[in-house]
Amino acid sequence: MDVTKSQRNRILGVLFAGVLMGALDIAIIGPAFPAVQEAFGIDERAAAWMLTIYVLFNLIGTPLMAKLSDRYGRRAVYAADVAVFGVGSLVVAAAPSFGVVLAGRAIQGLGAGGVFPVASAVIGDVFPPEKRGSALGLIGAVFGIAFLLGPILGGVLLLLSWHWLFLVNLPIAVVVVVAALRVLPPGAPAARRPFDWGGMAVLAVMLTAFALGLNRLDADDLVRSLGAPDVWPLLGLAAALGVLFPFVEARAGDPVIRPALFRSRQIVLASALSLGAGLVEASVVFVPALLVATFGVTTSTAAFMLLPIVVAMGVGAPFFGRVLDQHGSRLVVVASTALLALGLWTVSAFTASLFLFYSAGLAIGLGMAGLLGSSLRYVMLNEAPPSDRGAAQGILTVFISVGQLAGSAVLGAVIASRGSDVESYGSAFLLVAAIMAVLTAASLGLRSRAEERRRMKRALEPEPLG
Repeated sequence: MDVTKSQRNRILGVLFAGVLMGALDIAIIGPAFPAVQEAFGIDERAAAWMLTIYVLFNLIGTPLMAKLSDRYGRRAVYAADVAVFGVGSLVVAAAPSFGVVLAGRAIQGLGAGGVFPVASAVIGDVFPPEKRGSALGLIGAVFGIAFLLGPILGGVLLLLSWHWLFLVNLPIAVVVVVAALRVLPPGAPAARRPFDWGGMAVLAVMLTAFALGLNRLDADDLVRSLGAPDVWPLLGLAAALGVLFPFVEARAGDPVIRPALFRSRQIVLASALSLGAGLVEASVVFVPALLVATFGVTTSTAAFMLLPIVVAMGVGAPFFGRVLDQHGSRLVVVASTALLALGLWTVSAFTASLFLFYSAGLAIGLGMAGLLGSSLRYVMLNEAPPSDRGAAQGILTVFISVGQLAGSAVLGAVIASRGSDVESYGSAFLLVAAIMAVLTAASLGLRSRAEERRRMKRALEPEPLG
């Protein structure tokens, strides 16, 4: 798609604003929990559903919205995603009961699920191959920025009322929707087949059963809880539907996730790496508890000690984006996974050294910036045909979420099984470091820069007539 440099910059600005809105919501939701508990007289277990239901509908919304963008065009679906997220925010802020709060959070999750995948697909549509890495890197930097600004913004808005943590999304959503409808190219395909509602239903039930099953696991006794009557039927259903899903998609005229995509070794590798990236994100959640156990700091101080990771993510994402354009995805992915393996191993082996912890934090942040910020989405843009770009980006987001969910359960079990002391945290981080070391070796199987360039060149060649 031919667009000028100024048009690309405007498009990137709209995408940046929409992704930032969703990322800020994740970063500022924490302060809302105690305030909502007090407002509606609920306990912590009930309040946790504010996050659980958001994750569930986010999982469902990701493949749905990504596929709709392939069918109906990026502009309409991106604007709709942001609008849905804004409506959900309004429902939460105006909720007369906690049940309505949960309904609003579900709507928010559904809309937010498509924002990042569709934004990444737009970059594939409008940016030339030699500029995609830099564009993806700038979008990836949003998450570092959000986690720096989120707690500050959340604290300020909470002085007014917890409602403002959600109302703040409304003016941003309006501006982004209007700008998206004016700036983004429509990109709608010429012909459409019936939507794959059967595949979407199977996928939605599978992801929901998997997420709810993992959510109900008891980290203190993982093996026994796997056999609990409220766990094993859900995980069993998810496994059965996981086996059924490829057969359903093979029979669909326009599948939600085209099975042929997974014939590409590059897409399989990117999916495996995204699982690992989700696992790393889950492990970072346990770092504050390790800091409390090791250095005796408060939980708030421990949260501030994550600053090197967050800053490295914000700075590293655009840097690695430029490296992608110059040297290709294999170099960035190998370097990122190696940094993650090194950083996590350092955390596990030198838990008592504050200097080494901060050094490890920088390595982990840079590794996450390179892996999550741009490189895997870059691989998908190069490998998936234009008609499946949105779905391919959705695949990555789903696998990252699955890695987060599974990682939280497994790492929590490892820590609990060994007494939740400093050594147990070290064992958990060592496990993740070993997995990332294996993925570092696997990432050597990605295409070389020369192979990527040849593939990009073929993709830009016009199809022969007749």
